Amino acid sequence: MRILHTGDWHLGRTLEGRSRLAEQEQFLDELVQIVREEQVDLILMAGDVYDSVNPPAAAEQLFYEAAARLSEDGRHLAVIAGNHDQPERVSSVSPLVSSRGISLTGLPTNQAVRLRAGRTGEEAVIAALPYPSEARLQELLAGDGDEQELRLAYSARVGQLMKQLASSFRSDTINLAMSHLYVLGGLECDSERPIQVGGAYTVDPSAFQIGAQYTALGHLHRPQMVKGEGLIRYSGSPLAYSFSEAGQAKSVMLLDLKPGELAQPQEIFLHSGRPLVKWSCRGGLEEVHRWIEEGRDAGAFIDLEISLTEAMSMGDIGMLRKSREGLVHIRPVYPGSPSIEESMAERSQMPVDELFRKFYQRQSGGAEPGEELVRLFMSLLAEDEAVAAGEEDAE
Repeated sequence: MRILHTGDWHLGRTLEGRSRLAEQEQFLDELVQIVREEQVDLILMAGDVYDSVNPPAAAEQLFYEAAARLSEDGRHLAVIAGNHDQPERVSSVSPLVSSRGISLTGLPTNQAVRLRAGRTGEEAVIAALPYPSEARLQELLAGDGDEQELRLAYSARVGQLMKQLASSFRSDTINLAMSHLYVLGGLECDSERPIQVGGAYTVDPSAFQIGAQYTALGHLHRPQMVKGEGLIRYSGSPLAYSFSEAGQAKSVMLLDLKPGELAQPQEIFLHSGRPLVKWSCRGGLEEVHRWIEEGRDAGAFIDLEISLTEAMSMGDIGMLRKSREGLVHIRPVYPGSPSIEESMAERSQMPVDELFRKFYQRQSGGAEPGEELVRLFMSLLAEDEAVAAGEEDAE
């Protein structure tokens, strides 16, 4: 059986208000082409179909169209809900699509997914565990315990669920595991919405010691292996969703499996979507304009850090944005100015009006707020503090 592992599509996601739907459609076209050319029998989609629990209609339509195309010619598609998904929304159309070989699992269940490949006649058993939060499990795992206690209890519960699902594995079936969670040792990116407070919802790799030939994970956006028993892998996201992913190669995993055999995955790199790049221009505005005229990183979204000796005007910022559509962030750096990593201790010593001025400069690209605006901010802050003091007195 030929299997393809993907995940973290995040349909409907934007980049600072810029739609990514056209890029996501391009990815899905590329994915359909891959499964057709490679004669894939089963597609594993490891969660985060959408970017929010209430995705736009265009994102839902994109998913339904993709699911129909991916399940053509006897192919099977198995999907689980991730932490971004509303689980009932993901599985709501199951009665309409199950006969097409599409399995949609929204909430954790004790039943493994079974699918038989028409091309080879082989049966796959999938220990499929959608994002298992305490709320979705309808369980309180650690009471009033500390983070360490919750981490141990959560990891143990995930292990129990996986073993229960794996009880359906047989020696003559292709045995797979799939889940959407954070496994200890995985490398994170800024674009992943945290699924735990601190490290409480962290799962030890030992939770997947269930005899699966391959474990397909979702949640982390960087394609990567996880150390543990067997082959455990994140497919990563198909597009770069934040500048922390700049320069990452995006891919899907392809593997051929027979019952009882070890998996030998092949990484297939994707070409869809606009790249995200970081520019650091130490030569000021002149260097930025030269790079734009050269057509550097054509088609990319750009995070621009520009070294300046004088503050940029709003006119300068407007001209830059008009000259290059892909400029997302414009971040000026001045000689002797504090870095982004300026310590909390230093900021705590700074007067409130000065903090507001620095915030305004960062948000506006270096422009100075007028004194009238600063006075208005301070008066609003004083009013808010007065209201808060009155509420405390009333109590």
